[in-house]
Amino acid sequence: MAARPRTLFEKIWEAHIIKEEPGQGTVLYIDRHLLNEGTSPQAFTSLKSVGRRLRRPDATFAMIDHSVPSTPVGSYGKRSKVPILNSGNAAQVTTMEHNAADFGIHLFDIDDPRNGIVHVAAPEQGITLPGMTIVCGDSHTSTHGAFGALAFGIGTSEVEHVFASQCLVQSRPKTMEIRVEGTLPRGCYAKDLALFIIGQIGAAAGTGHCVEFTGPAIQALSMEGRMTLCNMSIECGARAGMVAPDETTFAYLQGRPLAPRDEAWEQGLAFWRALRTDEGAVYDKVAVVNVDDMEPQVTWGTSPAMVTSVQGVVPDPASFSEPARQAGARRALEYMGLQPGTRMQDITLDRIFIGSCTNSRIEDLRVVASVVRGKHVHPDVQAWIVPGSGLVKLQAEKEGLDQIFKAAGFDWREPGCSMCVGMNGDYLAPGERCASTTNRNFEGRQGKGGRTHLVSPAMAAAAAIAGHFVDIRVWQ
Repeated sequence: MAARPRTLFEKIWEAHIIKEEPGQGTVLYIDRHLLNEGTSPQAFTSLKSVGRRLRRPDATFAMIDHSVPSTPVGSYGKRSKVPILNSGNAAQVTTMEHNAADFGIHLFDIDDPRNGIVHVAAPEQGITLPGMTIVCGDSHTSTHGAFGALAFGIGTSEVEHVFASQCLVQSRPKTMEIRVEGTLPRGCYAKDLALFIIGQIGAAAGTGHCVEFTGPAIQALSMEGRMTLCNMSIECGARAGMVAPDETTFAYLQGRPLAPRDEAWEQGLAFWRALRTDEGAVYDKVAVVNVDDMEPQVTWGTSPAMVTSVQGVVPDPASFSEPARQAGARRALEYMGLQPGTRMQDITLDRIFIGSCTNSRIEDLRVVASVVRGKHVHPDVQAWIVPGSGLVKLQAEKEGLDQIFKAAGFDWREPGCSMCVGMNGDYLAPGERCASTTNRNFEGRQGKGGRTHLVSPAMAAAAAIAGHFVDIRVWQ
């Protein structure tokens, strides 16, 4: 009897089932457990209280990203000497260092150039591989699904569960295909694609589902673009986002420090090439989006779904048919200080932030450099660039990108989450308006009263120079 056609998600999920009972959660084996300093301390404390050790310390990798300042090292000499002004953040970093030593976990510490935002640094090291289950106490763990992995965020109690058992009890999500037809137009990038999809299908369309992105536009993306897209899958409500591995994936992984080598690499390739949705497999839900006529995107409200073309205008709340959307739009415009009918290109800016686990990789920084070379940041704008890892920073400096940024008037910062989460003094003041390459524009996300517009790195770079939103296509 022929095997039932299965989706990519089903193949990975079913390969990791330890136990599954009808009407109950599935006990799922976890291949990789990624840690940051913010969501792990309580789990470690609980383990210590009962005298438990980690089930698989060799499968556990720790980074320090949320609590570390992006302050340039300068005269401090090295990063660990830069003071962390918030005592709670400082305690989180120290606690992570102690816990990693106590439990035998591989920690990329603050002075290690391999440290960085966990969703940037782990793929760089080859920790992330196709077919794996990957968890982390951070919602944007979905980023790793770009490699054909099943990756999702978990809570602190679940962090402890993985520590102790290397397993998790999970409800099986439904499957959803988002098929992207067409070709990304000039001036549009993976970030524009992510925002466009969310704007088309809504912020809750993926709720309860694991999304697989398919279609020619997806296959044409680089690995960095796929990571951006999967990172943003959470913003349409999905449990996880995935792209089937292919030759682009394998080329990125080959030679990474922790990727398989020699015979193990060949064995891995044979397995990974089968990790794709079978012909005839059925998804629970399908959405089709065509991008041939897509334009660069800018958010106007307080949800990634509140988005329009850079050629568009701020919508009138009355234009929405549902009362709930009308009310949401009115509240968003009040918070954002915008009036219906305002042209997006007439919106002036105070701050620019280029960074985060969405858009802080070397490919993103090269695009920014191509836009700002020979130009200068607008005198009314403060613009920051925060690389996603120490290795991204080193590569950018090797290529001379940092000199381009500095000559243009950008602040070239140290790696970390920085203003994405509004920590360590890296935040907006009330009323400040920011073009940001981050993934969330919620109220207060980048600082109490701060107003965030989500854009691609190219759009953020152009806005920094002009002092307002511009259509990047006229610059290219």
